[in-house]
Amino acid sequence: MASTQVLKSRIRSVKNTRQITKAMQLVAASKMRRSQEATKASAPYTLAARQLLTALSSHTSVKNHPLFTRRDIKTRLLVVIASDKGLAGAYNSNIMRLYVEQLKADDNSSVTNTTIAIGRKAAQFVARIKDTSVLGVYEDLPDQPDGSELRAIMESIRTKFVAGDVDAVDILYTDFVSSIRQDPTIIRVLPAGFEHAQEAGVASDVTYEPSTEEVLDGVAYRLIGAQIYQALLDARASEHSMRMMAMKNATDNASDLIDDLTLEMNKARQSAITQELAEISGGVEALNE
Repeated sequence: MASTQVLKSRIRSVKNTRQITKAMQLVAASKMRRSQEATKASAPYTLAARQLLTALSSHTSVKNHPLFTRRDIKTRLLVVIASDKGLAGAYNSNIMRLYVEQLKADDNSSVTNTTIAIGRKAAQFVARIKDTSVLGVYEDLPDQPDGSELRAIMESIRTKFVAGDVDAVDILYTDFVSSIRQDPTIIRVLPAGFEHAQEAGVASDVTYEPSTEEVLDGVAYRLIGAQIYQALLDARASEHSMRMMAMKNATDNASDLIDDLTLEMNKARQSAITQELAEISGGVEALNE
């Protein structure tokens, strides 16, 4: 059994750790609330954008537009969204598992791929995979990226797709369902149009002014940007939520460990007192003989 001095030191160390994890839990909870409000606020616009893109992609007049062109998929661009920091439970490992599954699926289908990594953890993971092509890395993005940061990602994606260097663009991120449920998800943003979205009710007989290409250049680009922005918001809300839960579990485990160590210390102290009393009693008996 460890000495009481050693146990006291361990209890003090665990208490210090518990203070840190509790503080991280509170910070993550505060950030999660703000991120949750942001992702909920933009969700209706994103849904409308998905529906409108689906309706537009069904029009014969737009199928030849560069952003709506469907080709046989020989090369795919994967945009992986992870975090810059750890201590978020299974957040990063879940999205990386989905990423590896996509890489294996491409290998089995003889599809080449390239990757854009968003988040330091994603960049570190992708760099460790052999023969992986990396188009770009974006780190330290704020919880709500501004126009310039989002535009840099959008331009990289659009340029590659329009030039024919890639035939499809997929985003891998963690969808924020609730504070206790976050699902690794993959969505296709290019070619534009979302086959699984509900029809937006756009009329089939549409005339575009001043021209189809000019209208769609602006509209499609902005709507695709809305999809990417929503994915970034969901990913960040999921990250804060999973970090909050991870830190709560760490705090609870620290409390349990402190209770166990305190019990062990009390037993050690009681054992030491009992031993001392036995020695005193033995000494008194020896003097009385």
